[in-house]
Amino acid sequence: MKILNFIPNFFTLVNLFVGCVAVVYGVMGDLKTLAILVSIGLICDFFDGFFARLFKVDSDIGVQLDSLSDLVTFGLTSSIVMMHLIENSTFVIENSSVFYANQIPVIAFLITLASSYRLAKFNIGDKNLEFSGLPTPANAIFIVFLPFFIEKFELLILFKNIYFLIFIVLLSSYMLISNYPMMSLKLKNLNFNQNKILLIILLISLTLLIIYGVASLPIIIIIYILVNFIRLVF
Repeated sequence: MKILNFIPNFFTLVNLFVGCVAVVYGVMGDLKTLAILVSIGLICDFFDGFFARLFKVDSDIGVQLDSLSDLVTFGLTSSIVMMHLIENSTFVIENSSVFYANQIPVIAFLITLASSYRLAKFNIGDKNLEFSGLPTPANAIFIVFLPFFIEKFELLILFKNIYFLIFIVLLSSYMLISNYPMMSLKLKNLNFNQNKILLIILLISLTLLIIYGVASLPIIIIIYILVNFIRLVF
């Protein structure tokens, strides 16, 4: 039984390991390999929770390990991707000889700070309720796959704008630490009426993935956020 109890932590540690490697590739500018590694981290993040529920393992160390791994794999990698995008903005390139312009990309690490705050808040909150704020994995999916989105839809000019990129960093950071209730993307039962909104999101997501591939992932996260805002209004 002790081996079974360690399985969730094993997946959590694998998540942390691939996150560390992703950071290395990200620093080297290989954002595609970073995205692949983050995808592996997402799979591990799913399975650590799945096996924890399956084996009814609920340990304090598991909770802390999960947050630490998420901070690296989803928080830090997101900042690195945004840092590269800001570094390649027209403003920073044209003012590369100016000291302050070269420091602007570090604003991307606000996402890491917001992720750490969001994860700490989650650890001390009631986990039986809906998410409070945008989950770090969802935020990472949005940001890490932005380069694919930009390339697929030929939006390079828009994403060369320093103000637009800083807006994304600030909005992402705000959504992470906000108190907006966000629905879980996990099916808790097979009741259609209780899961119809989630099933519709999943159907739309599958359709977009088939048509546009991983470039559609930022769009899917935007849809997820908008659906949650609509639920708040109505």
